[in-house]
Amino acid sequence: MATTTTPAGSAAARGPQASAGVASLPADAISYEDLYARWERGNWSAMELDFTEDARQWREEFTDFERKAALWNYSLFFWGEDAVADNLSPYIDAAPREEQKYFLATQQVDEARHAVFFKRFMQEVCGLGDGSMASGLNAIEHELTPGFRKIFARLDSMADELRADGSRPKLGAAIALYHFVIEASLAQTGQHMITTYLEERNLLPAFRQGMENVALDEQRHIGFGVKLLCDLNREDPRVAGAVAKLLREVLPWTGQVLQPPGWDERYLTCFGYTYDRIGGEGVSSLQTKLRSAGLPHEQLPGPPVIPPGLSPEEISKVGRQMAMAGIIGVREGPSKRDPETLTLLFDQIVRQVNPQHGLRKPTTFQWEFTDPDVPTWHLTVNNGSSRASQGEAPKPDLRFRVGYQDFVDIIGDRLNPVRAVATGRMRPRGNPLALRWLLKVFPRG
Repeated sequence: MATTTTPAGSAAARGPQASAGVASLPADAISYEDLYARWERGNWSAMELDFTEDARQWREEFTDFERKAALWNYSLFFWGEDAVADNLSPYIDAAPREEQKYFLATQQVDEARHAVFFKRFMQEVCGLGDGSMASGLNAIEHELTPGFRKIFARLDSMADELRADGSRPKLGAAIALYHFVIEASLAQTGQHMITTYLEERNLLPAFRQGMENVALDEQRHIGFGVKLLCDLNREDPRVAGAVAKLLREVLPWTGQVLQPPGWDERYLTCFGYTYDRIGGEGVSSLQTKLRSAGLPHEQLPGPPVIPPGLSPEEISKVGRQMAMAGIIGVREGPSKRDPETLTLLFDQIVRQVNPQHGLRKPTTFQWEFTDPDVPTWHLTVNNGSSRASQGEAPKPDLRFRVGYQDFVDIIGDRLNPVRAVATGRMRPRGNPLALRWLLKVFPRG
């Protein structure tokens, strides 16, 4: 394996625990050697599971809707396991230490085994595919959700970026995407939902055993990700900014990863969960893992990556409502513009104000919509507080004339604001310096 060289005797070469004056973190209780040893002890076979009883129960004890809902849910895991197995190689190349490379090699083996496990279940229990991996994946591709497609497309592009740039900031962002968002926030919470309802109903014994094995593997992977990101952050001060940028980019898509068909929540409630329960668990998991790595989300540079002042379930609820309204994520039609949606939208805009904006006096930005059914709103940014209100401000520093859909697409990162101004789709009026101030309040990148 290729090795990234580090100057002999440097703190990075010795490891973060050797650095004097560095506070101890939960990640310091883990060693790469221990993680590798756990992998050796925890090996299991995806080929030895007997799905005979699972196939009978699938046919006889699941209702038609339960089969439909379970297949939708399990398909996301199947596709995801194949995708992460394909994308791990550049992570191995970019890891600075041999111990990190070796563990990542074991993780790639794990992800391939998980994909084989799901492929067998899909064929032998659900009757999908002819036994080849390609046929199984083709059979379930239509089940993939809009948010899932965005997240995994970003994983593909991240792998390409990592091949071109194996720096610590880029690797830190890649770890944040793979181990923190995909594994800790999305997959681990979904696995918990699946194993919980299967245990309660004593269903699918072989699949349940396989899922428990997968969950143990993922715990080990996440522990590694926490430790590696902790080490990278200590070795390079640019890592925190790279992680924050990545999280601000991808977290708006997570609300649509577990988007059931037609937003029909029965796809989850039939198994004892609500959307916001599982979403809240995902938010809480991400917050905990970032804190354990020494990167609490509240202290990441720039605008908040997670809306402040809300509980994990409230964050999930807001994300769901914003996605359903076509404000964030993949828009599937015109965005909603009712009074409740507008209030929610501007509340979230306030929560996204960069606390390090550096403005020396209260500054007001006003949006005057060209749509006759959308009222004017304004935002006043002050030192230590911000507020948004419907209606015109007495003396706004900067006014924007813009169509509501264009405004929402800018908020949802679907339309570049510079391009919107250059093409006349958004027309600023007022103090020219206020445009610079706005970039401090809502910095891009």
